[in-house]
Amino acid sequence: MNMVSCIAIDLGASSGRVILSKFDGKRIELEEIYRFPNQPIKLGDRLYWNFLGLYSEIIEGLKMAVKKGENIVSIGVDTWGVDYGLLDQDGNLIGTPIHYRDDRTASAVHSVEEVVSFDEIYKKTGIQKMPINTMYQLFSDKTIRPRILESADSLLFMPDLFNYFLTGEKYSEYTIASTSQLLNVKERNWDWDLISTLGLPQHIFSPIINPGEIYGYLREDIRQEVGLSDIPVIAVASHDTASAVAGTPLHSRENAYLSCGTWSLLGLEVESPIINHRSYDLNFTNEGGVDGTIRLLKNINGLWIIQEIRRVWSQREGRVSFTDIIEAVEGAEYTHFSIDPENPRFMAPHVMTEEIVRYCIEHGQGEPKGLGEIAIAAYNGLVAKYKKTLDELEAISGLEVETINMVGGGIQDTLLCQMTASATERKVVAGPIEASTIGNSLIQFISGGYIEGIKEGRIIIENSFDIKRYSP
Repeated sequence: MNMVSCIAIDLGASSGRVILSKFDGKRIELEEIYRFPNQPIKLGDRLYWNFLGLYSEIIEGLKMAVKKGENIVSIGVDTWGVDYGLLDQDGNLIGTPIHYRDDRTASAVHSVEEVVSFDEIYKKTGIQKMPINTMYQLFSDKTIRPRILESADSLLFMPDLFNYFLTGEKYSEYTIASTSQLLNVKERNWDWDLISTLGLPQHIFSPIINPGEIYGYLREDIRQEVGLSDIPVIAVASHDTASAVAGTPLHSRENAYLSCGTWSLLGLEVESPIINHRSYDLNFTNEGGVDGTIRLLKNINGLWIIQEIRRVWSQREGRVSFTDIIEAVEGAEYTHFSIDPENPRFMAPHVMTEEIVRYCIEHGQGEPKGLGEIAIAAYNGLVAKYKKTLDELEAISGLEVETINMVGGGIQDTLLCQMTASATERKVVAGPIEASTIGNSLIQFISGGYIEGIKEGRIIIENSFDIKRYSP
């Protein structure tokens, strides 16, 4: 077959990228066309997305992709879940989308449970309790910015919001909508009873569209501006973790996936949601996946802890790289320190290094000194959490996990990969790094009829990208 290309737009925790993905019938090849920062903006008391800046950067990236690419057949957008923008009746953006790390949901969990029990919410949605979820954000909007919510005609999650301004169409892609905690996990549609009980306006929720469907076609003004033809924007698995799982070369249902980045997402791809007392007690989530699957997983605070250690240390002691941190860990005198990465104190501390030291002292471990001992506390805590979560996954699913497929930028940290294999006593298959972008591209190529399906696509992915293996 002739070479075909698609454009994958991936917005991560610190940067956005426009990637040209090429497929010749046998292998997928990625070319990074444009990278730009994606940092929240503090304005007054709130933390916002820099939506207008990101949209402008996406348009610039599309222009650059057109100059380099040939036979571009589609576009797809993915980013993280839960966050959203609101539109008025004329399709204008109301205000600026708020970032999930904003603290406005601090009291929303308790307020929601005064209206409806979490037990009932979990039975309906299958989603774990996290204050960042859309349900809690919207409930807090009723108090924090009621005028904006009252004026809203549509709610669109962030990938859908970018797609709307690219196409003029309004949909909620299934995988991203599933992170909201407002989607009925069994019916795979909005849970109107829950939305009504919470006093949220029903009319703002858009129709659900599934991965692989056409979201819409590029607006004429954008086509003229960037130099593209009337090509489709595909509703990829627009939740970046759903795209990452789609882009993971899983060999069987017994393979666990571990998407390593700012967050660690550890889970299994299952055929139907698992909602019972044990999954409830252990706070597991059932998010939408591709090809009719459910991603049974747990969100774990991830390499953001290491990123914060690096940032703080660089500010105070002189610039250090991630390689410097690994070398410091390997040279640490004492290696027994360990934190609980899920402790709320590590979600957004003022100074991460000081918080880790205080935690270790408070828990009778002594005082970690130096970069290596502080960092090993984070590493030990992460891999211990991986092992515990994996054991819980096996108990809930009844499956015996033999292999962990690690993907994402975190797999460049070879220390983390080896420690994960050793702590969990499982084989680790690490790769590909760009799993979200690859999964985004894969859905586009499947939608266009160039790849038959997910199974064939995962074989192509394994043959196209570097894969490393680690033994306990």
